[in-house]
Amino acid sequence: MGTAGGITAPDDALWKGCQRVGETNLARDEARERARILKVAGYEVYLDLDSGEETFTSSTTVRFSCAEPGASTFIDLIAPTVRGIQLNGVDLDPAQVFDGARIRLDGLAAENQLVVDAEAAYMHTGEGLHRFVDPVDDRVYLYSQFEVADARRVFACFDQPDLKARFSFTVRAPEDWIVISNSPTPRAETVDYSGTLTWRFAPTPPLATYVTAIIAGPYVGAKGTVTSRSRHKIPLGVYCRASLAEHLDATEVMQVTKQGFAHFEKQFAKAYPFEKYDQIFVPEFNAGAMENAGAVTITETYIFRSTPTEAVVERRALTILHELAHMWFGDLVTMRWWDDLWLNESFAEYASTACMAEATKWRSAWATFATLEKAWAYRQDQLPSTHPITADIRNLEDVQVNFDGITYAKGASVLKQLVCYVGRAAFDEGIRRYFVEHAWGNTELSDLMSTLSTTSGRDLSVWSDLWLTRAGVNTLTADVTAADGLIGSLVVRQEAPADHPVLRPHRLAVSGYRIEDGRARRDWRIEQDVDGAETAAEAAIGKPLPDLLLVNDDDLTYAKIRLDAHSLATAIGHLSAFTDPLPRALLWGAAWDMTRDAQMRARDYIDLVLGNIEAETDSSVLMSLLRQMQSASVLYVDPDRQRQVREAAGDRLIELVSEVAAGSDQQLQLVKSAATLLRTETQIAWARAILDGTTVPPGLRVDTDLRWELLIGLTVAGAVDEAEIEAELARDDTASGQRQAAIARAAIPTPQAKQTAWDQVVTTDTLPNALQQAVITGFNRVQEADLLQPYVEPYFECLTTVWHSRTHEMAQQIVSGLFPTRLTSTAVLERTRRWLDENAGEAPALLRLVREAADDMRRALANQEADRAG
Repeated sequence: MGTAGGITAPDDALWKGCQRVGETNLARDEARERARILKVAGYEVYLDLDSGEETFTSSTTVRFSCAEPGASTFIDLIAPTVRGIQLNGVDLDPAQVFDGARIRLDGLAAENQLVVDAEAAYMHTGEGLHRFVDPVDDRVYLYSQFEVADARRVFACFDQPDLKARFSFTVRAPEDWIVISNSPTPRAETVDYSGTLTWRFAPTPPLATYVTAIIAGPYVGAKGTVTSRSRHKIPLGVYCRASLAEHLDATEVMQVTKQGFAHFEKQFAKAYPFEKYDQIFVPEFNAGAMENAGAVTITETYIFRSTPTEAVVERRALTILHELAHMWFGDLVTMRWWDDLWLNESFAEYASTACMAEATKWRSAWATFATLEKAWAYRQDQLPSTHPITADIRNLEDVQVNFDGITYAKGASVLKQLVCYVGRAAFDEGIRRYFVEHAWGNTELSDLMSTLSTTSGRDLSVWSDLWLTRAGVNTLTADVTAADGLIGSLVVRQEAPADHPVLRPHRLAVSGYRIEDGRARRDWRIEQDVDGAETAAEAAIGKPLPDLLLVNDDDLTYAKIRLDAHSLATAIGHLSAFTDPLPRALLWGAAWDMTRDAQMRARDYIDLVLGNIEAETDSSVLMSLLRQMQSASVLYVDPDRQRQVREAAGDRLIELVSEVAAGSDQQLQLVKSAATLLRTETQIAWARAILDGTTVPPGLRVDTDLRWELLIGLTVAGAVDEAEIEAELARDDTASGQRQAAIARAAIPTPQAKQTAWDQVVTTDTLPNALQQAVITGFNRVQEADLLQPYVEPYFECLTTVWHSRTHEMAQQIVSGLFPTRLTSTAVLERTRRWLDENAGEAPALLRLVREAADDMRRALANQEADRAG
């Protein structure tokens, strides 16, 4: 191909700008216009991954048609150097048509061939093609992460979800590597004698750019097969870094995967749509996992080198199933634009939880969902940035901050409600038809609703409008009258917030529980539709007046619930009597909602947790309660009482460690939580004795990760210096150990340590994503919040510079992570509001993050006042 002179970004400022957004921020209208006139036949992508440590060769040939010959468009590419561009045999001058993010294409023919030869950059941010060097053996590992629009960092492409195409990847790499992509890995070829091999992958089915993938390096793992509904044997692969191979429990990963295959193929009545299924655990990953078609990448924190809590093992299984569900909903059938991101994520969230509950050993998965996912959704839905499930995504920057509790958890909750509303059989049949009608294509919300309306026989237009296009969360309560121990009337009342005054139809259950012999028993249950401000539950008339009346039993709908006074008293006094995880989780959730809404004093909530947590047997619920108790003690308790409350909580957790079963999951979680509350000499001595091995609770395994958690807790308490941190790192000089050491160094309670941490994150720009997040975590780990006071003004002064000079992932880590949450006060809140007023014209995504943090602080101040008044 011709070179036409080549172009290199003229200075670092331009390249930094191209890394962020600016002109790279594809707008929805631009994408629609490009999709209107173009149809992409296929890509041939050649990548040389053995050409240097900073960049790699990327050569792309793309064939596409244009409905309006003579029109102009552009193709996306973010690369420091473009050597040559050829359109339909004519060399283009990169200096004239490439701006660092887009290549302008003028005078298109009906059928076109474009060839782009570039040098693309390896990333250290978890975006594009991420490069990692293992500190254990200095071996190099690569993986791609293309969602939302980072395929353009690796090869020239029309980087939007509705321009699907077939992809043929050819990769040159060192001979001791393996290369994994969407198609089955071919036998590598020796092309020359340079010590490299070449892998030529077969063309993929039509895929969106964001689910293509390249993973390369000396990964090791295990292989297996699963028999598909189509009677084909689908190859399975599970891979990780060589230095982690001894910890990879591939057998369990494959078992969960096979359970998911059987469940989803039966539920969807459609065979798995790809030729193989690889799962690769990768380092420094920004999310839990990514649904690359047939080549899922998963964070390697799910490889357990130390004893994991049962909650984390459950979360890994859910993640595995979530990504597997995406193979149908997201990869086979893909959203047209990011407005319908929720269709991908909410469906995968709902489907994976249902699979967990119906096809795996985690039968209480819906209790986990109620505790973790719905708490996330309720918080997000009460922020000023709340939005409808079908969000208005104007451009790429909008979607980057929309991977939130509404897109995932609220959407999944509403899908669960939709299943109740139309019936499981009608829902499943609708999904099956949807996959048949739209396989390998792109869809919008209306396509799914139309299919479900047909299979259910119900007009879903009003339902869809109220649930999917309106924001906000409703609150449900019950008013009861009784005589002679029997219910005379029961009315379910529905309220909506003033900012989002929408009352919705709910299909829900109301149940009555009685406490007998120390156990809660469900006496009766009714299920009915609730709509409007008041709905009479006539089926409840004449039933025994319960000790506790639970609205939304079985968690069928999405709404906050409020217990009547008698039921609340029963819940507080007998919470541990509820042996079924789901109603118990709903009661815990109601108490937390009341606390966040300042209707329950924070100290009372903490007492409730500490008084009942010994009986909590669900690991995920236990994990959530400990986190919420910690948050309440730091943010919601009257500041004048926070030290006393946290010391008492630490003492109680240490007591509980010796009271629960030796070697149990409860014991491990209690030790981990207590390690974050160390303050008194007695507490410090307790943790030190465990770390040193002099006094270890029976059954507790003090392994590598627990050692780090104890050491970091002691560091925050001022009982560890940098020399001891370095000694611990010498014991564990791995990637994980380096992250933990970074947390510990940043957590040293001295002005010097905080300044060093701040400079590492804000002043310089050299840390990879995982280490940057670790330093931010340690920076915020303080007992005395005054240590962070000097950074309030620098935080607001650096925001716009950070936002426009870093990639999205790196910028969001800083904006959200360094917000002065621990310095909650009216003064800091006013400073935040002033910054928002002064920067009203800034990037909407940046403003959203700061507004959300400000609202959390406003809520915390209201809670502190309620705690003080109480």
